[in-house]
Amino acid sequence: MQFRPAFIAAPVLVMGYGIVRLIDGLDGVRGPGPAWTIGHLAFLGALVAFISVFWQMRGMAGGRNVATVSATAGTVGALALITQFSIDLVAGFLASDNYGMSMVIHDVRTLPGISQLAYDFGPYAFYLGQLALVVLLAVQRRVKLWTPILVLADLATPFIDKDLIPLGSALLLVSFLPLARGAAATPTQPVPALA
Repeated sequence: MQFRPAFIAAPVLVMGYGIVRLIDGLDGVRGPGPAWTIGHLAFLGALVAFISVFWQMRGMAGGRNVATVSATAGTVGALALITQFSIDLVAGFLASDNYGMSMVIHDVRTLPGISQLAYDFGPYAFYLGQLALVVLLAVQRRVKLWTPILVLADLATPFIDKDLIPLGSALLLVSFLPLARGAAATPTQPVPALA
């Protein structure tokens, strides 16, 4: 059995981000400051781990066309989110208060293509790629059928309420534990259909 640490690191770092985000908002304002910085660094670390997760899931799924397209989409989405969180992080360093930080982010978002790439459309590729990979693994019976359900619940939580991010990441951790332990082995022979 091969242990895959990225499957643990990604949800744990997202959970860290969600908890720090809650703490940062206790005074009614988020950022700038240490909590803003720590939370954003945790999420950036999670995104790097997710890129590794996507390509490992691609290998588990047989590495064929659908898996490759899904891993590529997830990676493009992760890079879009890395851009977004990097902008937010730099804005936090440049500004002395929340309003100033918001103005820096607004100015960057008005640059051609940045809003579409990093905020409006690009990040959705992350969610779609991740969900497509776990659904593909479930169809191939490499993971339990409840795995995509938990992943979907995790992906939905920030759209319901961003304060639910720690709960969503806990669900994701549960869904990723079998993958981290190597329960979904990399196929040694061609995988039929869908790939």
